[in-house]
Amino acid sequence: MAMIIQCDFDGTITEEDVSFMLLDAFAQGDWREWLQRYRENRIPVGEFNTRAFAMVKASKAELLEVALDKVRLRAGLHELVSYCRRRGFRFMIVSNGLDFYITAILKDVGLGDIEVHAAKTWFHRGGLKVQYTGPDGTPLISDFKEAYTRAFLRQGYRVIYVGNGPSDIAPAVHAHHIFATDGLFDGCREIGLKCTPFNDLNDIVRGLESL
Repeated sequence: MAMIIQCDFDGTITEEDVSFMLLDAFAQGDWREWLQRYRENRIPVGEFNTRAFAMVKASKAELLEVALDKVRLRAGLHELVSYCRRRGFRFMIVSNGLDFYITAILKDVGLGDIEVHAAKTWFHRGGLKVQYTGPDGTPLISDFKEAYTRAFLRQGYRVIYVGNGPSDIAPAVHAHHIFATDGLFDGCREIGLKCTPFNDLNDIVRGLESL
């Protein structure tokens, strides 16, 4: 069975959430009010990002200057990608984050060829516009990561899920194996879902070798 490593980005490949970092630096308004509504399941992720990033009037160049300067990657990213390529595993990022900073960060560390699925971003004077699109091209406002997990399963892949947050629980439930840290690890424990904990991405390489 062909294998996909479906990996989150913010807080998983990076040590902190890049989108939150950018909102703290540039949003002209109380974006955390919308974050709280999202965390309470009162609004979907698509609405949260639409509301929050509409408060950002900075240019793409200004945002990327901060993102590239401040981002810290978890150790082991190059090792994990190299291992997947040697084994013929399809490694990809499926993230609720924004495509423009994810692709820029990966390119900056020499990994610009990684497959990325994230919110598409448009810059205009009124603020950033974001849109999630599912694997079939349908616009989505919720369940973005889960839509990809389900599509991979329908295509016959064995899905290995890697994530760190509560938004990773719904897609991870469907995976054949889960590598989890932080909120995803806590969520798996709460619902009795088996997972392998990790601190850095080298832990995932070792875990994949034992599967």
